[in-house]
Amino acid sequence: MGKTKDIDALIELMAKLPGLGPRSARRAVLHLIKKRGILFAPLADAMQTVAATARECLNCGNIGTEDICDICSDDKRATGELCVVEDVADLWAMERAGVFKGRYHVLGGTLSALDSIGPDELRIPQLVDRIVAENIREVILALNATIDGQTTAHYIADQLPDVAVTSLAQGVPIGGELDYLDDGTITAALKARKSF
Repeated sequence: MGKTKDIDALIELMAKLPGLGPRSARRAVLHLIKKRGILFAPLADAMQTVAATARECLNCGNIGTEDICDICSDDKRATGELCVVEDVADLWAMERAGVFKGRYHVLGGTLSALDSIGPDELRIPQLVDRIVAENIREVILALNATIDGQTTAHYIADQLPDVAVTSLAQGVPIGGELDYLDDGTITAALKARKSF
């Protein structure tokens, strides 16, 4: 296979992407090669441009092409609400839903004693600074319902005694069937029940 080493190298790189294994990467590369005129060259150009221009927002940690992202620079989003998420993928998921109109703060992970990740390894000190600087009245903790996520949420809540701290509701997803849910989800849904 020495004559296809460049193609093999591309397949290996693609297989490192989330959601792609070696077989999926091979199919993707073959598709790109077949459609090289309309897909391959534009994709390569776009990747090169993004590699050169992408940067982390100095304010919230979002990814964009400017030092301050579009969300942070939008005055209409200065609502006094700040949604705290673990990573940029979570921020983008919240934006896709289109229901939150405030600003965000990306922590860059969660507290983890096993991985030696403390508050200073995350963007928690910057969060505390933003609360005062931006006159934040409510911090919404949109962290994953894992042990590390909940530990991080409790730590942050303890650091913010003068601000309303809320979290996303947890429980049965829309379209979910009880038989397919784990015990923790059912327990959280039952505790967060509301009048009908």
